Amino acid sequence: MPGNVDCAPSATLPSPASWREAGAVLLVSCYELGHQPFSLASPLAVLQRAGYCPRAVDTAVTPLTPADVEPAHLVAIAVPMHTALRLGVDVAAQVRAWNPTARICFYGLYAWLNAEYLLSQWADYVIGGEYEEPLLALVQALERGEHGPVPGVSDRQHRAGPALVRTDFAVPAREQLPSPRHYAHLVWNGRAVPAGYTEATRGCHHTCLHCPIVPLYRGRFFAVPRQVVLADIRRQVEQGVRHITFGDPDFLNGPTHSLRICRELHATFPDVTFDFTTRIEHILRHRTLFREFAALGCIFVVSAVEIPSDHVLAKLDKGHTRADIEAALAILDDAGIAMRPSLLPFTPWTTLEDYRDLLDFIETHGLIEHIDPVHLSIRLLVPPGSALLEREDAVEWVGPLDPAHFTYTWQHPDPRMDILQQQVAAVAERATREDWDPYVTFATVRALADQAAGLEPRREPPRRSHRPSPPRLTESWFC
Repeated sequence: MPGNVDCAPSATLPSPASWREAGAVLLVSCYELGHQPFSLASPLAVLQRAGYCPRAVDTAVTPLTPADVEPAHLVAIAVPMHTALRLGVDVAAQVRAWNPTARICFYGLYAWLNAEYLLSQWADYVIGGEYEEPLLALVQALERGEHGPVPGVSDRQHRAGPALVRTDFAVPAREQLPSPRHYAHLVWNGRAVPAGYTEATRGCHHTCLHCPIVPLYRGRFFAVPRQVVLADIRRQVEQGVRHITFGDPDFLNGPTHSLRICRELHATFPDVTFDFTTRIEHILRHRTLFREFAALGCIFVVSAVEIPSDHVLAKLDKGHTRADIEAALAILDDAGIAMRPSLLPFTPWTTLEDYRDLLDFIETHGLIEHIDPVHLSIRLLVPPGSALLEREDAVEWVGPLDPAHFTYTWQHPDPRMDILQQQVAAVAERATREDWDPYVTFATVRALADQAAGLEPRREPPRRSHRPSPPRLTESWFC
């Protein structure tokens, strides 16, 4: 058990066999949506349970230093999303400069998708899917001096598929990580409280074509044991957290499992609120559950609306329509739960009129304060292995792979859309940095869209909603 392991640092650099000394394994996170990184806490616990003394650094809060890297035999870099991967390759460059003999492993969703490039440039190992136990197996193999293939681990001689075997989950170890006060806060009703993060399930039943989870999990998902999830929440509440984000790709893939967790969470910590992510389709299917979720402390739900264009939604195989989005909004409104839509407004199939219609939809449904500015600018990312590449019409729009930027290139058939995306992205970045009023941000974006259509820009801010400002996290959502 972790409490029985002597993790005192070695007075000298560890010998090749000294894998159980403190810092011989270094775990690094670069970005995890402003949350205390689950991608560090979970493998830390699994490695500690096996008798190792890994160290962890979250570079989003604490700069990586030579003192962190020099004792390490293995540096494992968590890359659960595209932004994290772009930052992670910079970390790998630092590691190579400070400790040329250290082995480097990238693990997480975007590691496996980009394995070919990473193994050719930066990585000795890549792990995708359920990463905790393959990472442990890799450390154990290196400790034994073995050089053959490790199940679930790709290296420069062997390619492994994503690890999709059920994990023997440990309660995430958060003691080494920075305090929750350094991370995203919930802002609601005039106060800000530290927000935590956990996962109740892994993977996803569904196969939306643009989703990066699909190439790895192919419709599979795994439930994390209820008591592990609740123990993780308890540890975060003891650190001062008063709101929990359930970061599952879809919290309602297992609705009974999720509801039981929320009931016990509320019974134990009645003042702790929570949010989760789920599909429009699941909001409709499980509409009878949302009043209970609200009573248990759910204050907002994130849902991948993408765009209210039935044509584009069909291209993405989203499984919902514009009418479904409106019905889902009504269900959540009736329950007293805010929706925070995630958007994908710039795709090869989105017309300028689609984009302007999206803005009208947002204003008509009172969603201006519910959407982080970055969502108005998001452009379709097509990573290696994307299910979109399997469509027969992909040849009509997809360009060559840009491996160093971890995406296939594409250009919109209407040049105005690519220009507009760049303009909106610049506005979103500035609005976030300078904390613009959301109605001013929206009016600025709408003026750009009108101008792109050759119309007189409407520069006046839209009418402010009569409702109180909806709950939100202080970290804008980036992929």
